Amino acid sequence: MTGTGLATATAVRFGSTPATSFTVVSDTQITAVAPAGTGTVQVTVTGPGGTSNGVSFTYVAVSAPVLTSVTPTSGPPAGGTTVTLTGTGLATATAVRFGSTPATSFTVVSDTHITAVAPAGTGTVQVTVTNPGGTSNGISYTYALAPTLSGISPNQGPTSGGNTVTLTGTNFTGTTTVTFGSTPAISFTVVSPTQITAVVPAATAGPVAVTVTTPGGSVTLPSAYFYVSTPVLTAVAPPSGPLSGGNTVTLTGIHLVEATAVRFGAIPATTFTVVSDSQITAVVPAGAAGLADVTVTTAGGTSNPVTYTYLPAPVVTTVVPNQGPTAGGITLTLTGTNLAQTTKVLIGTDPAGYTVVSDTHLVVDALPGAVGPVDVTVTTPGGTSAPVTYTRVGAPGI
Repeated sequence: MTGTGLATATAVRFGSTPATSFTVVSDTQITAVAPAGTGTVQVTVTGPGGTSNGVSFTYVAVSAPVLTSVTPTSGPPAGGTTVTLTGTGLATATAVRFGSTPATSFTVVSDTHITAVAPAGTGTVQVTVTNPGGTSNGISYTYALAPTLSGISPNQGPTSGGNTVTLTGTNFTGTTTVTFGSTPAISFTVVSPTQITAVVPAATAGPVAVTVTTPGGSVTLPSAYFYVSTPVLTAVAPPSGPLSGGNTVTLTGIHLVEATAVRFGAIPATTFTVVSDSQITAVVPAGAAGLADVTVTTAGGTSNPVTYTYLPAPVVTTVVPNQGPTAGGITLTLTGTNLAQTTKVLIGTDPAGYTVVSDTHLVVDALPGAVGPVDVTVTTPGGTSAPVTYTRVGAPGI
């Protein structure tokens, strides 16, 4: 109440009802707590000099506010989260509280909406709104603990993404985002407060940080996940070998250094050794005759295939002629099967010159040697044939 001559006030009345209490601020101002009442009444001040003129004060029926929701329903213990309260009777709000703590600030948007900044707090509290008609019902708001992130498994994968990893840590409940570098996960599932599964997005090769964001805050694990390039194969040498396997081949290419598997078709290599990022040596497993796709698998995926051929061992059935002079100098014809990839022909222990005519025929230069029978064998990547006999015969003597 403002006016003059108020310093000596002894009573303040709302109609005929005394104010619940009043305080003389100065000769021109008094603050007073209105008593209960209805309708429009005259407010007067009484002092030793008499009673003042009356000023109208109207009692308006105001209902207590009703809250229907709080969004978001949680935030960090440090507060600072802006929440939206919805309900009715909010236009005349005089206070917003989180438990017993006033909101840091609030703004009445309309009779159905208020925005408020959450104060610091712990646990779950009831958010209420007060207006002249009373205090609303409470809506739960939870102060969530900040998450922690301790690990990711597996911690590497292909640049194409699409693989699923498991994040471990604490306080994951309510997680809103999981990012790899600056890219959100394709999808994620909160398995428990300590575990999240996430589908990795695509990215370029190299390490990235992984970040988990919850209502309680964000946590980042630097260089926690490594994008690995897909391996590429360019060659396998030698490109063929026996059905029994056991021979060693060299694979060349790029991005081979983290190889976890080498396969010949669907069959794993007997063993393999990563020599460098561009080379692997592998012991060939047994296989069926024909072509097999050789692949290398790393955390970055499975390589393109290169072709390896399983060859049956050569078979020599005849040598024509099957005898000749000790001086050599004649041509032998060997017949059999699987001769097309011949790499060596031995007469006895000596290598002989040869020409591959077909998969069933070889022409071989007979070598000089001592009188008597010798073994003739043919070697290919598929193995060495069983020996056939060629006999050197001495020149006749008269």
